[in-house]
Amino acid sequence: MALSTVTYSPTQKGIVISIPTLVLSVSVGAIMLFFLLSSLSTCSCPSSLRSFNDNNNVRGGLGEVDKKERISATQEDIKWIKDQIQANGLHMQDNVLRKGINPRTRAQQLQDLIQFKGISHYEGLVSDNNTVLPCPGELLVEEHHSNYGEPWAGGRDVFEFLAESSHLSPNSRVLEIGCGTLRVGLHFIRYLIPEHFHCLERDELSLMAAFRYELPSQGLLHKRPLIVKGEDMDFSKFGSGVVYDLIYASAVFLHMPDKLVWAGLERLVGMLKPYDGRIFVSHNIKFCSRLGSEECTKRLTSLGLEYSGKHTHDSLLFNHYEIWFEFRRSKA
Repeated sequence: MALSTVTYSPTQKGIVISIPTLVLSVSVGAIMLFFLLSSLSTCSCPSSLRSFNDNNNVRGGLGEVDKKERISATQEDIKWIKDQIQANGLHMQDNVLRKGINPRTRAQQLQDLIQFKGISHYEGLVSDNNTVLPCPGELLVEEHHSNYGEPWAGGRDVFEFLAESSHLSPNSRVLEIGCGTLRVGLHFIRYLIPEHFHCLERDELSLMAAFRYELPSQGLLHKRPLIVKGEDMDFSKFGSGVVYDLIYASAVFLHMPDKLVWAGLERLVGMLKPYDGRIFVSHNIKFCSRLGSEECTKRLTSLGLEYSGKHTHDSLLFNHYEIWFEFRRSKA
């Protein structure tokens, strides 16, 4: 079931300034001011600039964020890219390893980094060189992009589905349980305003990849995501007052004992925005189905949660779909 896309077009309002007729003799400066103000009534500036000014005037300044920013590609976008592919005579290629500009595999590149320390490097102590964030070779060759069982590009698919299903805006707050190396998280961090993406992750190598490679290389350090090392569904480090619009776990609950999942859900309920907030869990919810439908519903109700349904989301880039289960907080 492919997700439908909604395109938003902000309303543009022109600026109209009425200037009364001048009947008295005026100075040259006043005449110049008159023509300057008159020119504003027929502003010929680009529509995007007018829209920018109007939006910020309405919302009170640059500090606000346009809540109608588009997330997924439109049908027009898809048609355009297909036209470009056709116009350039590009065809689907067989899945074979081909030599390109750099014919070395990741393993060979890593060996070169270890043996030759890259192409040019500083000799002597690390403290004496100019590398601000020294990064392990296995991250520089992006080996971590292959550690999660699916193409790295699939992270964008997951982001689009979750963000649109939850009706997120850049001001929303998001918590990911087990963000790994930020395959999905990067897209949320880029979309959300600073400090609004949080994550609990237990694996040290994944955290190293997130902090030392992904955030710096994507230019996202200024977004200040709160990524915390922890396990056993302990969310205490995120504070007591934070409330999330979206909480999601991608294939994480599959590897947890049912008892721990239920303990985590009990802690998460109070951190989820009532009614509008959503929890999404991927693949399956055996922690619930193993209890039986009736017993599971009772247990969810006792926590203040309500099962909202099952979704199947198609990938934009490869022959793949994911199943997601949606929950909402049913009472304040």
